[in-house]
Amino acid sequence: MTTRTLIRGGLVITASDEIHADVLIEDGRIAALATSGTPAAEAWTAERTIDATGKYVIPGGVDVHTHMELPFGGTFASDTFETGTRAAAHGGTTTIVDFAVQSVGRTLREGLDAWHAKAEGNCAIDYGFHMIVSDVNEETLKEMDLLVEEGVTSFKQFMAYPGVFYSDDGQILRAMQRSADNGGLIMMHAENGIAIDVLVEQALARGETDPRYHGEVRKALLEAEATHRAIRLAQVAGAPLYVVHVSAMEAVAELAKARDQGLNVFGETCPQYLFLSTDNLAEPDFEGAKYVCSTPLRPREHQAKLWKGLRTNDLQVVSTDHCPFCFVGQKELGRGDFSKIPNGLPGVENRMDLLHQAVLDGHISRRRWIEIACATPARMFGMYPKKGTIAPGADADVVIYDPHAEQIMSAETHHMNVDYSAYEGKRVTGRVETVLSRGVPVITEREYTGHAGHGVYTPRSTCQYLN
Repeated sequence: MTTRTLIRGGLVITASDEIHADVLIEDGRIAALATSGTPAAEAWTAERTIDATGKYVIPGGVDVHTHMELPFGGTFASDTFETGTRAAAHGGTTTIVDFAVQSVGRTLREGLDAWHAKAEGNCAIDYGFHMIVSDVNEETLKEMDLLVEEGVTSFKQFMAYPGVFYSDDGQILRAMQRSADNGGLIMMHAENGIAIDVLVEQALARGETDPRYHGEVRKALLEAEATHRAIRLAQVAGAPLYVVHVSAMEAVAELAKARDQGLNVFGETCPQYLFLSTDNLAEPDFEGAKYVCSTPLRPREHQAKLWKGLRTNDLQVVSTDHCPFCFVGQKELGRGDFSKIPNGLPGVENRMDLLHQAVLDGHISRRRWIEIACATPARMFGMYPKKGTIAPGADADVVIYDPHAEQIMSAETHHMNVDYSAYEGKRVTGRVETVLSRGVPVITEREYTGHAGHGVYTPRSTCQYLN
């Protein structure tokens, strides 16, 4: 049985085009586009017709940095794959790439299998995995080749968190050399964790225990230094590099310099760095704990440089680093010691709306919105044009977006399994109305009509930006 859906009368926006077109969906894929009102479009028939007059028709968002059910700091991220992907759908995201974790002393395969078990049958939208490499050795390096072959084509390493995820420069270099050979992409958390630990210890000894000191010890210069070091190690290895959650203007400058030298170096930032600042970390009565994440929020003046980086393509992707911990009982673990506050913010539901607001605020264009939130992340991680665009043959991951609807972001109305919103009370214009995942309505006029298990695992090819 062929099932057809017809979306009529909307403005179709992709990374490259804006056209008033009708979209025909057949068996879960985009079958055709035709200019609205033309005989070709008028001749189409379908079992389901969606009127998108006055609305945008955009590709489903691709969020390539989420942490569902992540064990961290003696607790777990509060969103499961079920709750987190449902919230993502509400926010217009139809694909996530989450991080499977290798524990020290264990194999990559064990970590990947554990994450498959968490996600399988539970996701509302499609998903893939990156692999966190915590223990570089000869066996790990061989396993990297096998994972690339089966569609896990990116590996994350940490210059931060000694004793947990940390890799030293030698381990990083070895993994980069391997990825240079097997086509994988190294993703780097670039902060000098060894130096940061010294500053944490010194701050606590001085009695500086409040959340705001989290931002003060994780200095922008130590993000920039680590970013520079990661770039040079990648250059030595002849490997591409993707730097995650860039928050500091000094780190953006390092990326821009490397890209000007023609290196395959890429950068991602997140909404929290574009819209929040150290002012939030300094909120009284321990409220600042809600905003503790790493890399940390920076002083407000960094925001303009991040927006500029997104306009000049020195930063290519906006992901969320969605890693929620409830204020009550989780963030509170760090009362009296900021270093014990679980690091992470909720945001998978807010990204598309915040970036639309950025369009209205004049930071980026509509097409750049789709480029940094849908098309580029899909290309960067080997899913384009199946994901990230509206074109014949692409998966029918489509969002009907009302650019005029106003909303106030709040924990009372969001769908993430966390007891606060990082954007509580923020007014934005633009709202997701209907979301199709592979042609199936998972959000229908703002109501959830999907189900756990609709989302399927998506193997990925290698980065599509490499020569």
